[in-house]
Amino acid sequence: MVEDVRRALMEGKCSLPEVGAVAAGTTRDLPFVLVDADGCEVGPVSAYLRDLMLGDVSPLTCRSYGFGLLRWHRLLWFLQISWDKATEAEVAALVGWLREARNPQRLRKRNGASPPAGSVNLKTGKPSLREGYAPSTINHNLSVVSGFYAFHARFGAGPVVNPVPASRGRLQALAHRSPLEPVPVFRRGRLRQKVPVQAPRSIPDHLWDELFAGMGCERDRALLEFYVSSGARASELLGVGLDDIDWSGQLIYVISKGTRIRQPVPASPNAFRYLGSYLATDGLPDPSQPVWRTRRGDPRPLTYWAMRRVLQRANDKLGTNWTLHDARHTAAVRMAGDERLTLAEVQTILRHAHLDTTGRYLTARVEDLHDKLQEHYTKPRPQRTFASGYDPEDIKAVFGG
Repeated sequence: MVEDVRRALMEGKCSLPEVGAVAAGTTRDLPFVLVDADGCEVGPVSAYLRDLMLGDVSPLTCRSYGFGLLRWHRLLWFLQISWDKATEAEVAALVGWLREARNPQRLRKRNGASPPAGSVNLKTGKPSLREGYAPSTINHNLSVVSGFYAFHARFGAGPVVNPVPASRGRLQALAHRSPLEPVPVFRRGRLRQKVPVQAPRSIPDHLWDELFAGMGCERDRALLEFYVSSGARASELLGVGLDDIDWSGQLIYVISKGTRIRQPVPASPNAFRYLGSYLATDGLPDPSQPVWRTRRGDPRPLTYWAMRRVLQRANDKLGTNWTLHDARHTAAVRMAGDERLTLAEVQTILRHAHLDTTGRYLTARVEDLHDKLQEHYTKPRPQRTFASGYDPEDIKAVFGG
């Protein structure tokens, strides 16, 4: 019976019941907890998430791991298998279900006609998100489940063997690797999905000018100019306050996503010019409030989702599908392509932990090669010539006319 259910899950013929949830934590040291269908906290998951928080992970990371374990436990509850009795067969069923199931995050409705899932925008060349779970999401879920069982194995709990298969070649290759050496190539572990390596998607200059012209107020224009000139992440820039702006030094101070420390980031003079115009129009915020605020009703801090909606409205009008993170990619590509900036300087501005990450932005864009390609296509073919002194009639007789 269990085998039939596993097979049905892997073939997409049945779906998991949406029981349980990731709820706000009841204690200060745990921001999120996993609860079952009865609303009771799942103790083994809370212990693992608490260990992650002791390791100083971000609360958003804790939330992401909670949702990964929620999918896993929904599968176990559906199969009526205890978490400490799980085997590789259940992991295979989870992967099969994730490959066939529809991602509920794709079902959110917006005003206007949304493009079909997985379709490619002809103007930007970017594909829309497909209905199911992305390969990277499946691999992340496997890493979460593997870490969950590795944690409990230290205390003698759970199955004897981790149900998530690991790649021995990867473990051996990364065991004593120096950070100065290139990343070795190894085979993927069983059940791991193939994730294609894609070049960073930046916005061509003429499409960027079109997007910038689609902004309806000084606030949005200032935000977009800061995004493309500083390379700051969306959430980092939205948390900037008046005390974080160095007008004379043309710097803003942001709380970095990875290190969570306050770091300076340079921006263009145009960004500060638009910011000054925005503050002159809408007034200064309270000292304890971020600079960016809503413009309808009582002023409130501008959230990531509100700024995302601003970009969605511009996309609907222009027929594009740009995202906020594309602005960071655009800033990185522009800086990496500037011969006056070294790669190490670009790494410092973007606050990348590894230089290899910054090196990904050295790839050439096809859009920037238009003039060079036209010159290449119109270049005359090379003509064959022979050394002087030969009679052309003799050359013709030997090699043909």
